[in-house]
Amino acid sequence: MDVSQFTSEHGPTDSDEQFQLENKYLLDVAVDGSVVAKAGSMVAFTGDLSFTGSASAGGGITGFLKEAATGEGTPVMTVGGHGDVYLADQQKKIQVLHLGADDAITVNGEDVLAFEDRVKYEISTIDSLAGSFAGGFTNVYLEGPGTVAITTHGDPVVLEPPVSTDPSATVAWSGVSPDVKMNTNLSDMVGQESGERFQMNFDGAGGFVAVQPHEEL
Repeated sequence: MDVSQFTSEHGPTDSDEQFQLENKYLLDVAVDGSVVAKAGSMVAFTGDLSFTGSASAGGGITGFLKEAATGEGTPVMTVGGHGDVYLADQQKKIQVLHLGADDAITVNGEDVLAFEDRVKYEISTIDSLAGSFAGGFTNVYLEGPGTVAITTHGDPVVLEPPVSTDPSATVAWSGVSPDVKMNTNLSDMVGQESGERFQMNFDGAGGFVAVQPHEEL
């Protein structure tokens, strides 16, 4: 293709949506005020935008820090101003979800890319897993209304409970809560971080669980 074909084929999409997928791996967020995004996910921006964050474990945006037993953390940032910010995360596929006023979803902290600042969120850890997986195991509870962008390695599959999943492959769930079990019969056969040793068991009627074809240790 020539230069004009290249620029026209790969130019930004003209859309009225605030969260617009440019392709499977790149998200365009129209900012008019502020949004919350995963730190380090910005690949480009236009307009007058600022990027702020904090390494504190206090409230507000800093509450999103993923605190592990190693002391490592993965903070988010506030993107403020007016313009467009382009976000990506290691060529993971991006899923854009529109939460209604009665919708809520819990997402693995590694898989949250961005969300509107009107979305309510709460950070928690699964104590029985946090010390067993590299980087800990932090979850983000997101409550609508508002738009949320999450990432997956490959195409996810969404399952209805009852179902048991590998924690390292579990992306998100809604309407159900996991009960973590350990298979002691495999303790001498596989590594400590194996999903075959630890399982997240989801029981009950309703809800869903999303898993990806990849173990994200």
